[in-house]
Amino acid sequence: MDINETLKQRCKTHGNFSLNASLSQHLKIIIRKETTVIMALDQTEALEVICAKIARICTGDPNHADSWHDISGYATLIKNRLIRDAEQLKGTKTNV
Repeated sequence: MDINETLKQRCKTHGNFSLNASLSQHLKIIIRKETTVIMALDQTEALEVICAKIARICTGDPNHADSWHDISGYATLIKNRLIRDAEQLKGTKTNV
């Protein structure tokens, strides 16, 4: 597929890139400014990617299921890592 066709298609689901980028960056700035705890790098990255997905939902197609699916995926990655870490501290083993 031609890159211009790809961009046209993505605009339908992700919204206007400039609006999307603006909202995504504003959300990330607020999180950086208001966070009062130190998070692991994977937690920070997951939150930043989730901000981008939220921006896509808000500026694009809120009914595009893949955006919601992606958010749950990044949250699940962190949840699973936290469960593994907690179980390692307790000396138990998990399959997540």
